[in-house]
Amino acid sequence: MSSERLVYVVDDDDSVRRSAAFMLRHAGFKVQPVESGVAFLKLAKGAERGCVLLDVRMPDMDGLQVQQQMIKDGIDMPVVILTGHGDVEIAVQAMRAGAINFLEKPYEKEALIAAMEEAFVRLENSDLKEMAASEAKVRLACLTGREQDVLEGLMAGYPNKTIAYDLGISPRTVEIYRANMMEKLRVRSLAEALRIGFAAEDPHEQDMPGE
Repeated sequence: MSSERLVYVVDDDDSVRRSAAFMLRHAGFKVQPVESGVAFLKLAKGAERGCVLLDVRMPDMDGLQVQQQMIKDGIDMPVVILTGHGDVEIAVQAMRAGAINFLEKPYEKEALIAAMEEAFVRLENSDLKEMAASEAKVRLACLTGREQDVLEGLMAGYPNKTIAYDLGISPRTVEIYRANMMEKLRVRSLAEALRIGFAAEDPHEQDMPGE
């Protein structure tokens, strides 16, 4: 098995592909730049397994559509989504569809490398399941009611201002609840907090037959 860790950088913007490829190669990753989602799907069938850095906003086929097609085609590679600044709703949709993380442009090299390192941990432990619902619920139990309200708003893809309006509090207060929530969950990114929230939803419980 190859010791090189392959990252598919899928973005229609040549400058973004070049920049990401440079940073990843400098950090020791092998990189395959791909100019579109359609081209990636053609390439990925039967190709060497790796991780995918996938832009959301692309012509012809956007990142969410690429994700959906990957699932249909059985392309089992961890995905890190690239979004524009403030595209929280799209990032949440991508996380629900199975992306393990997202990065907002412009991103720091350290954030990119950390996201891809996490992706390869997931790839190398492909039998590692998402956090069990029971474990996630234990983690969430330490949150106050308001902190849980804020997390639920974030899981719905709402920005802080919308959450503030819905809860009848100020955006600054939402920021404080959000910071406290992340500290209690011991997470460093919104993506990590969302994964815990989604795991706690326990779809198996929701799908129990109501005969």
